[in-house]
Amino acid sequence: MLDKIGVIGAGYIGGVLVQELVRRRLAKTVAVTDPAPFVNPDDPPERQETAKKQSVAKGKALDIMEGTPLLGSDTILEASKGYEVLDGCDMIINTAGVPRKARPDGSFPSREELLEINLKVTGQVADAIARYCKNAMIISIANPLDAIVYTLNRKLDPPKNKIVGMAGMLDSSRYRTFVAQAAGVSVSNVEALVLGGHGDTMVPVRSCCRIAGMPVEKFVPADELEAIESRTRKAGGEVVGLLGFGSAFVSPALSALDMAEAIIYDKKKIVAACARLEGEYGVKGLFVGVPVILGAGGVERIIEHDLTDSEKSALDKSVAAVRKTCEEVDRMLGASAAV
Repeated sequence: MLDKIGVIGAGYIGGVLVQELVRRRLAKTVAVTDPAPFVNPDDPPERQETAKKQSVAKGKALDIMEGTPLLGSDTILEASKGYEVLDGCDMIINTAGVPRKARPDGSFPSREELLEINLKVTGQVADAIARYCKNAMIISIANPLDAIVYTLNRKLDPPKNKIVGMAGMLDSSRYRTFVAQAAGVSVSNVEALVLGGHGDTMVPVRSCCRIAGMPVEKFVPADELEAIESRTRKAGGEVVGLLGFGSAFVSPALSALDMAEAIIYDKKKIVAACARLEGEYGVKGLFVGVPVILGAGGVERIIEHDLTDSEKSALDKSVAAVRKTCEEVDRMLGASAAV
């Protein structure tokens, strides 16, 4: 158990995180911050005053706190619209960002527009961490995942073991789910690994996929596996399409919680995570999904797996996509610094 864990963002993912952190008793105190709802200067004065008094973070924290007797948890909850509530946190789980949603005219913001908005949010997050809990372990969920972790690292320059992105954990869980369904076996029997960037170029590593220790091909034919791997790459979009609003929130939260528990309980657990590479897999200075060991020291080791030629080629392509996004980040941050 840690003394204090902070959750940045009280949206769908943040709400699940806070509830589970309390239920699992992972910290003595859980803090949550979110600026919503924002005050609209065009609203009537009385509506503006009402918005000033409202707080999504405080509302969700109070709701969860009122259920703690039923959970048997004495975890203390702190909430605020400001970042000061993060003071003294040992671990930060970052979910802050603007989701990609339709405008009133039905159009969507471009990828570049969304990245630009979320880089501003991430800048505020980084400033808050530096001010209130500069030594905290950081697990970031916010999208675009690779770019946000890269930005936090660029602004905070923490030790490489103290910052990690949650992506491969979720993507590997999706891969495992689909394989288990196709094979007609328990999900607990399936081991799977997804590497690379968190997007359409991610790499489900078939050579690492096992069912009760046996090759996945023994249970699922090649054409079905290709379809499963394609579905895994697009799984986030599939959820968005079915929901009709927002995006996946339960599985991302559970993935981050599994990573947090591995660190808190010093499990030395091997998971796929977005970690800073310094020569591993021939990559330097980027955050890419790779197998890591998570323990009390954070990212304690990066594991270099021997990939097949086709898997290596796919990972190179994914790394190129991550590099392109990070070059966009460098350009945008450079431009904003010059203003």
